Amino acid sequence: MRPDTRTGGGPSQRMLRVGELVRHALAEVLQRGDLTDPVLTAHIITVPEVRMSPDLKIATCYVMPLGGKDIAPVIKALAANARYLRLEVGRRMELKSVPELRFREDTSFDEGARMDALLRSPQVVRDLDDTSSDGTPDTDKETDAE
Repeated sequence: MRPDTRTGGGPSQRMLRVGELVRHALAEVLQRGDLTDPVLTAHIITVPEVRMSPDLKIATCYVMPLGGKDIAPVIKALAANARYLRLEVGRRMELKSVPELRFREDTSFDEGARMDALLRSPQVVRDLDDTSSDGTPDTDKETDAE
């Protein structure tokens, strides 16, 4: 399938819509707690994002256990139970075919914390202090040599 040239190669509306449907269905399955895997029953798992492949056959599910601990065993347990999870997601969705589920660590929280730390860095704070409230450089501190 060729990339969508109208959106610059980004996800189409259909990809985004199906990704949200998969995310909600997967979150519901994980919330109900019908899984018998001890690792999954011991954790509350959030699903912040699901990205679909252009052909809608693969759903990459970004997950994070509450508190961010034990991510590797949780992803391993989700991968081991992917067949059951796919079946349960399929029961909750009205799609012609249910996508294959792949699980990855959600790093958006870490990325947000990194950006927050960057914005609070001394260099950025200094630059923000040198700018007046209307967005123009503060010229009161400069002296003219006239």
